[in-house]
Amino acid sequence: MKTDQILRAATARLKAAGVETPARDARRLMAHALEMSPDRLTVGLPDKLTPSVEKRFDAAIKAREARQPVSQIVGWREFYGRRFKVTPDVLDPRPDTETLIDWVLRYPFQNILDLGTGSGCILLTLLVERPDVRGVGIDVSEAAIDVALANAADLGVSKRAFFDTSDWLEDVSGRFDIITANPPYISAGEMTDLAPEVRDHEPHLALCPGGDGLDAYRAIAKRVARHLTPAGPLFVEIGATQAAAVTEIFRNADLEVAPPRQDLNGHDRVIMARLRYRA
Repeated sequence: MKTDQILRAATARLKAAGVETPARDARRLMAHALEMSPDRLTVGLPDKLTPSVEKRFDAAIKAREARQPVSQIVGWREFYGRRFKVTPDVLDPRPDTETLIDWVLRYPFQNILDLGTGSGCILLTLLVERPDVRGVGIDVSEAAIDVALANAADLGVSKRAFFDTSDWLEDVSGRFDIITANPPYISAGEMTDLAPEVRDHEPHLALCPGGDGLDAYRAIAKRVARHLTPAGPLFVEIGATQAAAVTEIFRNADLEVAPPRQDLNGHDRVIMARLRYRA
């Protein structure tokens, strides 16, 4: 079979498997099999595949038919214009989280703490954008920290990025100009409604804290005052329907809370809170 025929057949297989974007995914996996940048596939697609490339492409398509995320198959995901290594041990970076990055970059800061750092996409993006900043990434998962360390090396910020294990703020010391977090916020009842790519292949620890999905915010609110500088803001990503609940949690912890920022789809996505000013 010619390459374009193989590509069409793969697209049909993915469509039959329920993949939402079969043609796009098939092309990205073809680029992966050819060890080629996806944006060069149009001009660089060979007429026929070598046996080794065809075998690699078929294995990738089989994995995608099983609804494994494309990012895990190819090993990376683009976030804020940069590539981040992705494994089943970390949450797949999402465009919605770029809303948090945009908001943080409006503020001056010299050091930053990122809670539940995962792949490190938030912390490392901010370090690349601000070359004079140092930061700490915290995660309860040592496997996730290994991924973040690899991404820090790839992005050239290893000397300014430090990582450690902690259950949120329990084992953290010091104060920071900025604290960020993209905590697990999916409730237990919502897990069964997730797409197979998320439900079956991403770490549940990074998706669902159990119960109503708000326990991580409660844990952060309980200790955050002792780790923020007096004027330092806390930025957290939230679920699209959680703005009121998270705002209440933070206000009950004596924090001042700004109105939420919306993502590109118009959903509430990020909340910023500060220590309450006392005259």
